[in-house]
Amino acid sequence: MSEDMKESMLGALENVIDPELGIDIVNLGLVYEVDLDEEGLATVTMTLTSMGCPLGPVIVDQVNTALGELPEVKKVDVNIVWQPTWSKDMMSRYAKMALGIR
Repeated sequence: MSEDMKESMLGALENVIDPELGIDIVNLGLVYEVDLDEEGLATVTMTLTSMGCPLGPVIVDQVNTALGELPEVKKVDVNIVWQPTWSKDMMSRYAKMALGIR
């Protein structure tokens, strides 16, 4: 997968907003890896801010929708993982500033 394609996928995922925090999943550091194979299967390895996050299915639906808008993507597979455990340290500077975290 090209670096441009990776950027396009991450760009699309920046449209997926975590409903609880109001910041996109990329800047929150929830997306660990994106990949696209030759058949157009996009694989997203990501986590949620908490294991009991009731909005998990909503976020997964939004990931599917966001990546589905890219012409290269035929199918999306969202892989939710709990390792490594998400922490505030994974957030971008932008997300930390927006949430008032130092």
